[in-house]
Amino acid sequence: MNKQTHITQGGCRDAPVLKERGQREVFCGLTGIIWLHRKMQDAFFLVVGSRTCAHLLQSAAGVMIFAEPRFGTAILEEADLAGLADAHDELDREVARLLERRPDIKQLFLVGSCPSEVIKIDLSRAAERLTKVHAPHVRVLNYSGSGIETTFTQGEDACLEAMVPVLPETDAQELLLVGALPDVVEDQALKLLSDLGVGPVTVLPAGRADAMPHVGPNTRFVLLQPFLGDTAAALIRRGASHIAAPFPFGEEGTTLWLRAIASAFGVDDATFDRVTEAPRARARKAVAAHAKDLTGKSIFFFPDSQLELPLARFLTRECGMHALEVGAPYIHKGLVGPDMDMLDAETLSEGQDVDKQLDRCRAVRPDLTVCGLGLANPLEADGLTTKWAIELVFTPVHFYEQAGDLAGLFSRPLRRKALLS
Repeated sequence: MNKQTHITQGGCRDAPVLKERGQREVFCGLTGIIWLHRKMQDAFFLVVGSRTCAHLLQSAAGVMIFAEPRFGTAILEEADLAGLADAHDELDREVARLLERRPDIKQLFLVGSCPSEVIKIDLSRAAERLTKVHAPHVRVLNYSGSGIETTFTQGEDACLEAMVPVLPETDAQELLLVGALPDVVEDQALKLLSDLGVGPVTVLPAGRADAMPHVGPNTRFVLLQPFLGDTAAALIRRGASHIAAPFPFGEEGTTLWLRAIASAFGVDDATFDRVTEAPRARARKAVAAHAKDLTGKSIFFFPDSQLELPLARFLTRECGMHALEVGAPYIHKGLVGPDMDMLDAETLSEGQDVDKQLDRCRAVRPDLTVCGLGLANPLEADGLTTKWAIELVFTPVHFYEQAGDLAGLFSRPLRRKALLS
């Protein structure tokens, strides 16, 4: 284990990291289905799992009983668990029944979960077999959302990684944006890039199967989310080049993200300033309205979404907060290194031993603690103010127009506590 070390001003990319491998508190990667199924309009996510998986998705999505969402669970019954039924035959029947009832499905994802009997099923071979059966109308892919293999946002990474090998080849020079965003936020990014003269621009994942991007040796890609390490590696294997940049949270992060793209595509400074001047000013003004409640306050991040390092950079540099500990499930310096170059924090931690981390948090008593749902109530009972990490994934927080909303997610718990006091 590395000892906790204060990181001096000037960045923490090369600072020691407190690495922990113990009990952790985090959702599994199945949770990513909740935003992915909304993004991909003709896709369906079929979880191969237990009733617990079904209850998790139903609860997380808040789906009404009469709704027909684009996800479901192929539940292993007692005969399957006992090995009395052929799970592959059962799966084939479920898929055939689903596709007959839902002819709008163009992409079907078989999503693995963590029951031991599911782990024994070769879903990759099942996906290949089912693609042959149902092609060309439906393409069947698979990935794992198992809590043993993935945490929370890594489900999206696994899903997008599974899509990369089947993307069509191209030699065209294009920019590829990688990561799922709400449509209105994605449109803002595309408008900014269009105004800069950058293009053509495609997005992974696209809203429909027939709009999926092409990829090849002249493709340059930039990430929208910091948890897409496996997807980035898969794109690089296809010959694409990664544009490294801080993530577009806040005015500074968005500007540096756009500037990295502009530099790669030869956009001149005058054009860049003309396009970004007005939205930058709006973002600074919106953030300042919340920064007055955040300046001088301390913050502690438990590992949850892998957004922690870019968010800590935003809060310390644009909102005047002091980072006591920034914990992340995994620190991929190839992705978050540019954010780390601008982050000042007392401690960086990777992984989790939840009891030890709770002890550290209670010892330093931060003004605000970012954590998962399971830890929030105990910490609140101890008199600490918390922010649910899951809100940072489900709320639009990227780019200039959302900068004030992002700062508000952190200022509101502090204002609420002040009013109650």
